[in-house]
Amino acid sequence: MTFVGAAGVLTLRPVLSAWQSTGVRPTPQPRPSPNAPDPNFPPGMNGPQATGPDKKAIDRANQQEIRSDVSKLYEMVSELKDQVEKTDANSTLSISVVKKAQQIEKLAKQIKERAKG
Repeated sequence: MTFVGAAGVLTLRPVLSAWQSTGVRPTPQPRPSPNAPDPNFPPGMNGPQATGPDKKAIDRANQQEIRSDVSKLYEMVSELKDQVEKTDANSTLSISVVKKAQQIEKLAKQIKERAKG
């Protein structure tokens, strides 16, 4: 603790001596806000995406991805159904069936998140 205190005093000494000798407190330098507009771009343009992305194009692409994923989901569910029908009613499900169900669940969650936006 003593060592930490001594190190703190030694690092603050130049600042304190400058403040005491001039009687004026040094002004702190302002930090730029992370939300402030970029000064390298002309006024009125807050960055390279000033016009904004084409929302309709994004929505169309998103819909296309959802349709593709739903098609994959349908195929996976059909495969799972076939695998379950082939198993004996008295036996336990195989690891491949459980893994397929996990993959289906993961894909369904991805579709759900993409559909939310």
